[in-house]
Order: sequence, then structure tokens, then C-alpha cells
Amino acid sequence: MKKCLSILLWSWLILNSALVSASNFLEWQRDKNLISVDVNVGTGASLVKLQNLSVVLPGVLPEPATDVYLIDDLQFIPLKLQVKHSIRPYAATVTYKDQVIVVGGEVDGLTTSRVNALQLADHKRSVSSSSLPDLPFTPSKTAVTVLKDQLFVLAVHQNQLRFMSLQLNAQTQQWKELAAPTALSFGTLTLAVQNDGRGEKIYAYLSAGRDSLWQFQPNAHNAEWTLIDTIAAPSSDIVQLHTLGQAHLLAIATSGETYHYNTITRAWAAYKQTNPPKGQLIASLWAQSALIYLTQESPGVSVQKAVVVDRDQEFGWLNMLVLFVYLAGVVLLGLYFMKKNNDTNDFFRGGQSIPWWAAACSIYATMLSSLTYMALPAIVYQTDWVLLIGILTIVAVAPIAVYIAVPFFRQIDATSAYEYLSKRFNLAVRLFASALFTLFHLSRMGVVMALTALAIAAITPLTATESVLLMGVLCLLYCTLGGIEAVIWTDTLQTIVLLLGAIVCFGILVSSVDGGMNTFVAVGFSDDKFTLFNADFSASSITTLSLWVVVLGGIGQNLSSYTADQAIVQRYMVTPDPAAAKKSIWTNAIIAAPASVLFFCIGTGLYLFYQAHPELLNPTKQIDQIFPTFIATQLPAGIAGLIVAGIFAAAQSTVSTSINSIATTLVTDFVRPFNWVKTEQGYMRTAQWLTFIVGVLGTLVGLIFIDPAIRSLMDTYFIIIGMFMGALGGLFVLGVVTRRANTAGAIVGLCVGVSIMVLCWKFNLANGYLYCTIGIISCVVVGYMVSLIVPSQKKDLAGLTLFTMQTPLAASADISNTQKQSSVGSV
Repeated sequence: MKKCLSILLWSWLILNSALVSASNFLEWQRDKNLISVDVNVGTGASLVKLQNLSVVLPGVLPEPATDVYLIDDLQFIPLKLQVKHSIRPYAATVTYKDQVIVVGGEVDGLTTSRVNALQLADHKRSVSSSSLPDLPFTPSKTAVTVLKDQLFVLAVHQNQLRFMSLQLNAQTQQWKELAAPTALSFGTLTLAVQNDGRGEKIYAYLSAGRDSLWQFQPNAHNAEWTLIDTIAAPSSDIVQLHTLGQAHLLAIATSGETYHYNTITRAWAAYKQTNPPKGQLIASLWAQSALIYLTQESPGVSVQKAVVVDRDQEFGWLNMLVLFVYLAGVVLLGLYFMKKNNDTNDFFRGGQSIPWWAAACSIYATMLSSLTYMALPAIVYQTDWVLLIGILTIVAVAPIAVYIAVPFFRQIDATSAYEYLSKRFNLAVRLFASALFTLFHLSRMGVVMALTALAIAAITPLTATESVLLMGVLCLLYCTLGGIEAVIWTDTLQTIVLLLGAIVCFGILVSSVDGGMNTFVAVGFSDDKFTLFNADFSASSITTLSLWVVVLGGIGQNLSSYTADQAIVQRYMVTPDPAAAKKSIWTNAIIAAPASVLFFCIGTGLYLFYQAHPELLNPTKQIDQIFPTFIATQLPAGIAGLIVAGIFAAAQSTVSTSINSIATTLVTDFVRPFNWVKTEQGYMRTAQWLTFIVGVLGTLVGLIFIDPAIRSLMDTYFIIIGMFMGALGGLFVLGVVTRRANTAGAIVGLCVGVSIMVLCWKFNLANGYLYCTIGIISCVVVGYMVSLIVPSQKKDLAGLTLFTMQTPLAASADISNTQKQSSVGSV
């Protein structure tokens, strides 16, 4: 019976998911954005973006062009040229900063090697020109693009392809010849830059006889062109290639047909068009999230815009109902615990009555959040499994948390993790560390809110801004009133919903691909999606996700989180005894390992699914939105709403954890030591007000992080945790494993550790995944050396280092209940 029900359930899920689909359309806004003027722009004209304005550069005319045309407010506005022949018919053009670079073209019917840059001048009433070094040969055809201040030109010279580069920001500019594609035939040339999930590459489409798409990786050792596709999907010649979104190329054919190519899955899809433009295509431009067409009509020319839209992609009333009912339930669950908060011990530690399994789920939910649920599959979709080993280092760090961290914090009966630093060093070190923690979690709140907002905005009528504000308000409600117990129990609910939802999603992903699990495994291996490590030990490997960077980086991140992060340490203190706290850590590690593998499988499954169905992926959406988009469009109504609600609530639980943890440190580290409040009820009110203020600040940071320019918020998070938590983790290691470390060494080590992190970030000296480990090592080494040099007064270190523990590590016990009640939050 159970087996039959299981089969029926899966059949229903698969059937329903098959009925939900999305198609990409180019919707031409003919009535709203149509410009038709009696202007002759000639053949070989260009359409370019100059200071975020669309500009037409005329082509072959009876007389040399003296004007260019600015397209503004449904008008053609002529701008005077200050330099003759600074624009040329059939020239290749590319936007660079506030300039347009013009390469080659024709002058008086003859090809030229001239290169120059156009700028708006005279308050945008004319166009000036500055010269760049001419090409070392005269090309018959050219294509041009820019990548990282470097100009690249692919040209035909004497019936051969030549590929050149010019460093635009160099004091002495000189053309450099590079390896060219080895194509034997070529007609139209077009270049574009796009990221393939592993870095920015240059793409060339050569249209002649048998079309071909090529890829080039600049700055690579022995960089050469790689043939990607010899029989491209388009049915007619491609004449222009544009960068579209974060991982697509928009291809324009001579017939006006449009296609998009996914640089990650390497799959073509054709756009369906509504009310397509008429007339002969002259030029096109992708700008401000729209495709702009310049067409020749009689008389004159016309300019039209098209935007990418999803058809049949609606979240639906049932999903919206489930979303809001679930969120309301979570808030009510949180508010239920309001009546149980009688003092700060209840508000910050749940009265130390939380069962170990709920604490374990809360630890996992705190580390999971929407970062793991959405950003991790998005990273795996782009790349491979190299981060898995780093994530699994939690298993190696768990014993340190169990046998060292828990006994330490339980022994000193800490409400704030940074009380230890006050006892080990002094109050100044404690305040500095607590401030760093506050900055980290405010930033983390911003990343989590922004990521979730982008996901919700991609699949619901809510905008990203509205999603951030909604999360902030709901978190403020149950955090300010419910305290840590509300946070932990909502965390537990999120863990169950999200893990069950992830299992369902993976099942549907695999079943939606022909061949199911066999195809999943076969394509995963053939496309190198299951690569577990990059065995690069060269000097430059420190800037990549090489094996040693991932292992050391994972250990550093987990070590900092489980020893120096108040959000985790606070969970050590909510259980009735140390044994329960240790059990919660082991349980978290046991959950984390298989769950991580599940999310990596989902990332690879997304790659396979959208490789098989490229038409279902909207190129204009950010990569971080790919998993929630799949959930909304491919899962049955109701279930999709439940999982999206779980993602939303998971973000809330992470944000609420950060809010509560920051409020805890502010009260315990900055208010209690100075006796600014005289009564326990006063501390309780202070805690609630600080919780509210922190929630407002975190919401504002979330609004800042809603930035389409951020390619991966997971990468941003790695940098943030390294910047703030690396040196902080090193400070705890310094205090615990050495007896010689003193206050001067701790302060200098902490400052140097943070400074090194800033330098690594500013000058890209190391991969962001390694920041935490670098911060720990630099803080410990510098702190210990300074401690040896600078003398300090003798201090009682009983119970404060590994060598002076008051009780055995495995059997450390809580202090008595009487001591607890009298010393909660004391310095």
C-alpha cells in the first residue's frame, strides 16, 4: 500500500511539473517606443551606447558624415562631429567606459587601419575624437570587444584571420598579436565577452558556409581559441553578437531572427517574437535591458525596442496563498514564545531549556539559510563540485567544537562569546571583537536578504525591495518579542521543510531529463560537473579554488564560525547541559554532510535540465535566481509555494538569528560592563529596543545588496566572512592555545589580521574562500610574536587556556543554577 501511494505521489508530481512551463518571448514595444524619421544613415551604419545613450553612427553617404544622431525621447537629435572621418562606414565599434572605440572601416571607399575613440563634448552637443595606435595592417573586415581595459580585435587581412590586443590603460600603447581561430572560411565576424561560469571569456561567431562559435580565455597559459560549436542552431547568418545577462549571448541574424546561447550549458534557443519589426536590419544594440533595432524603411529609418518576457510563468494564487499562510504561521509561532520571556536569560538563552535536537536544527539552519539553498546550487550549476570538500570540513572541525569550544563557553557561563576575551585579555579586546562580529552579521543579513529578495522577485509579483522590507518587518515582529526560543523553533521548522523540499526538487529534476539518473551521471562526468578538486599547487593557485585553498579555507571558515561566531556559540548555551550541547553539534555535522551532497546534486541537475530545455531559462535573470525559478515553474502549484515559503522563512530565520545575536552582544558586551541599566527589567527593555534597531539596520543593508552587478552573492559572502571573522577566529585560537599571548599581542594581531584581509580583497591577492584561514594565521602569528616582545603583567589563566582548564575537556560541567542566576551576562 505504501509503495502504491509513493508511486502515485511521484507520478502526480512529475505530471504536474510537466504542465508548468515558461517560454521566452521578445516582445516588441511597437506602440510605446517607435521612432520613425526621414533620415538617411547610409549602409554600414552602427548603433552604439555612449554614456548610457543610444547613438547612431552613419555609414556610406553621398558626402562624408558630419553628424551623428542621438536617440532620445522618440527623437533623432543630430550631434556635430569635431573631427572628420572619426566615424567610418563598416567600422567595428565597442563601448569602453564613457567612450566608443572605432576600429577600421572605410574612408572614401578604401579600407583603413585607423583606430580612434569618440566622446561626447560641448555639453553633449557634439562628439570629439582622440587617436589610438593604428592597427599594424589594413583589415578588410573587423570585429572588436573590450575585456578588463584590453581592446581585442579580430580581423581579416590578406584572406587570413588575425587577432590583436591593445592595453587601453597603459602609458605606452602597443598592439600585440595573439593566436587567431583556425577557421578556414569566414564571412561575417562578430565578438562578445561573457562569463561561462568559470570566468570571463571572449566569444567569436564566424558566419560563412558552416557557422562556428569559438571561445578564447585571455591571460591563460598558452591561450588559444577553442571551437565550441561547428553547426550552430541559427538557420541564417549571424551578423551581431551581444552580451546578455550574466551567462548568455544574444545572436542577431540577417533575417531579424534572434537567438540566445547559454555559455554555461552551451545550448542554443530561439526567441519567439511578438509583432516583430519590418524593414531591413541596419544595426542592433542591447542596452538598458532592451534590444534596440535600427531598420531601413521607406522613407528613412526606424528604431524599435523589444524586451524579454516570460509567458505562462505566473506564481499563481494557490502558491501565493500557501506562501502567506506559511509566513503568518511562522510569525505566530515566534510570537507564541513572547510570554515565556521574563528576563535576559530567557530572551538570549531560552532559559537553557532547548532540547538538543532543536538546537542541532537551529545550528544547521543558521549555517544553511538561503545562501546554501539558492546560491550553492547556482554555483554548482555554473562550475562543479570543488567546494564540497571545503563544506565537509565541518566533520573535521566538529570535534574541536565539542571537546574545546563547548567546555570553554559552558565553564565561564557565557551569554556572549566575547566574554571569554574579557577574561583572557581585557575589556578593550572584547569590545573590538564584539564590534567586528556586529559588522559581519549586519553584512550577512544584507547578503541573505538580498539573495532571497532576488529569488522572490523572480517568481512572484513582489519586487526585490518589497521582499526585503517584508522580511525585515516580519523578523522584527517575532525577534523583538519572541527572543532566541522563537528563533530556534522557527529554525527547526525551516530545516524540515527545506530538506524535504530539496529532496522533491532533485527527484523532479532527474525525472525531467531523458534517461533519468543514468543521464545525470553520464553527462555529469562527460561535462566535468563532478570534479571534486583542482590539483594545482603552483604559486598562482592561491587565487583559484585549488584543492589546498578549498581544504584550508573550509577549515578556517568552520573554525571561525564554531568558535568565534556568537550566532553559533549562543546555541551552545541554550541546552540544559554540556552533553546536550555536544550532541547538537554532532547531529548538525551528521545532517550537514548528506545535505551538502544533495544541494550539489541539485546544482548539477539544474545544469542538465536547462541544457535539455534552454528555451525555459530567461537570460535576463541573475544566476542566483535559477533554482527558485525552477521551483516556481516546474513544481506543482502548492508545493512550489510551500518551498518558496520555506526559502523565505529560512532567510527570516537567518536574519532573526543575526538580529538576536547582535542584540545579545550589544547588551552583554557594551551595556552590562558599564552598568548603564540598573534593573533586570531595564536590561530586558534595552534588549528589545536594540533588537528592533539592529533589525532596521539589517534591512537597510539588504536594500543596498540588491545589485545586479553582483554575479554571485555566495562569493560575496565568502569575502565578508573572511574580512570580519578570520582575524576574530584567530583571536580565540591565540587565547586558547597559548599561555604567552597577552593583551598587546591580541590587539596588534587582530588589527594586522583585519588589515591583511583588506589588502587581499583590495588587490586580489588570494581567493575569497581562503580569507578566513589567512586571517586566523596572521592574527595568531603576529599576536604571539608581539606577546613575546612586549612584556605584560602576570594574569590568572585558570580555565582560560587548553593547559589550564579547570575540568577535563570531556567532562566539563555547568556551574550551579544559583551561580547562573546571579551571573548571567556578567563581565
